[in-house]
This record gives sequence, C-alpha cells and structure tokens, in this order.
Amino acid sequence: MAVTAKMVKELRELSGAGMMDCKKALTETDGDMDKAIEFLRENGIMKAAKKADRIAAEGLCKVLVSDDEKKAVVVEVNAETDFVAKNEKFQTYVAQVAEQAMDTTAADIEAFLAEGWKFEEGKSVQEALAGQIAVIGENMNIRRFEQVSEENGFVASYTHMGGKIGVLVDVETDVVNDEIKEMAKNVAMQVAAIKPEYTSRAEVDPEYIEKEREILTAAAKLEKPDANDKIISGMVMGRVNKELKEICLLDQVYVKAEDGKQSVGKYVEEVAKATGAKLSIKAFVRFETGEGIEKKEEDFAAEVAAQMGK
Repeated sequence: MAVTAKMVKELRELSGAGMMDCKKALTETDGDMDKAIEFLRENGIMKAAKKADRIAAEGLCKVLVSDDEKKAVVVEVNAETDFVAKNEKFQTYVAQVAEQAMDTTAADIEAFLAEGWKFEEGKSVQEALAGQIAVIGENMNIRRFEQVSEENGFVASYTHMGGKIGVLVDVETDVVNDEIKEMAKNVAMQVAAIKPEYTSRAEVDPEYIEKEREILTAAAKLEKPDANDKIISGMVMGRVNKELKEICLLDQVYVKAEDGKQSVGKYVEEVAKATGAKLSIKAFVRFETGEGIEKKEEDFAAEVAAQMGK
C-alpha cells in the first residue's frame, strides 16, 4: 500500500512522532495506522539515543502552585520544534514533570533525572523521558526546575505566551486578599515582560558595582577629559543608578504606572499602605523557553518536501 502525505500527517497528529518515523512506521506496517503506532512504541527507545545530539530549544515552561499557594515550582522541558510543543501528548508530559518537580528533594537536574518516576513504578525520570522521546519522535530535555516556598505569605505565578515564559514571585505578607494577589500578578507580569536580573539592589554583588564604576569612570574621562573628579563622579553615579534601575525589579519603572515614573517598589509600598499589610517581594524566578540555547534556522516547507521525496 502506498504511503501518502495525508497518512503521515494523520499518524503524526495521533502519535506526536517525527515525520520520518511516521513514514517508516506506515511503510513497515503496510499503511495500518494501529500497527504503525505499535511500531513507533516498540522501536522508539532505541531511536531516542540517536536523537540526543539534535538541538532541543523549543518546548514549554510550566508552573504549578499548591492549593494553599505556599509552594510552587516552575520547570522547563525542551523539544526540537514548536509543533511538538503544541502537541497534547507533550503538554501532558510536561505537566507530569511539574508534578514530579513539586515534590522532589533533588538538588540538581542530575539527581532529579535519577529518581523514581512517580507515574510508572520501576522507571526513573530519565527512563520515562526516553520513552517520551520514543513516542513523540524528537529529542527532548528536562532542562531545569526551581521550587519556591513561602510560609509567611504566598507564591504568585504567571505564564506568558502559552508557556514560553514561566514566572514565580515570592510574596511575604501578613495580609492576603484580592488586592494583594492582583499586585503580585502584576509584579509577575512585570518580571515576564521586562526581564530583571535581581529583585533588589541588595542582591547585586558589590564587586560587580565597583567594576562597573571603574569601567564607567574610564569612559567618562575619555568623554570629558577636562572635567574635574566631582563632575566625573556625578556622571558615573548617574549611569550606575540608571543600570541598576534596569536590572533590579523593585527599581524598574512599573509598566502599568499611570505617570510612567512610579517604580515597582513604590507600587508595592502603595498597595501595602492601602491594605495595612506588612508586604514585600522577597524573590522571583523567571524561566524562558530556550533561553541561552543556540537555535538552528529551519525551512519547514523545504524539510517536508525533502522528507516526502518531492
């Protein structure tokens, strides 16, 4: 029986497997869809290792928050293509990884991969991942996870662009109400959009600031060789402060500020005063899918034509 592009497309939608794997499975099973799915499952584990050198820079960030909002986790799971990232099987698997990460005591990703997979007895997280690679047909990777706990308040979360960005915000407060929760969500959205590096200036390494001062002082002296030390010092201080306002969350201009000037820190103080709460943003976590991974440029239409022999 001749294998058509329509059959390959149908099997790919059913299984989430790669195009060439679907074509081969249908060829080997004479176009029988059920047998082709069995073929993919039976032969996939062996193929998973062959896919390990392929770049997995797409995927999803998933956040999970406990019912009492005292604990949360964010995970990033990668695949090779955005097509797979939108696949229901992949999304279900990522949700399971988040559940696993919520309860893990692993200190790093290596220990996490070695622990038992809670959804199938006798398998490790790594072995379950290999099984998913077999079914889905692309290289996949559990890249990272991070837990956040807050007994004296709650953890707020935000997911942007369908899972491209996942954010957790640690909120310490003696009052929890709708107004404070709205503030926390707004701050989480700020983190997603503006991408701060630190929560506050207190987190910035003093050595980093001193090094920046040295660099900026040298640049300022070249810019204004006739200026005295007081002028140079003022220029440098202004530039350091400007940089800190860009990289520190509480110093950033709040994106929803009506005057376009209010900082995130001032916004939090405003909400604290209005609600009579002792309120602070202690920390945040921001994951962005594929961040820092070198991606390859692909022409999907050309790939389809080549793999279908056209």
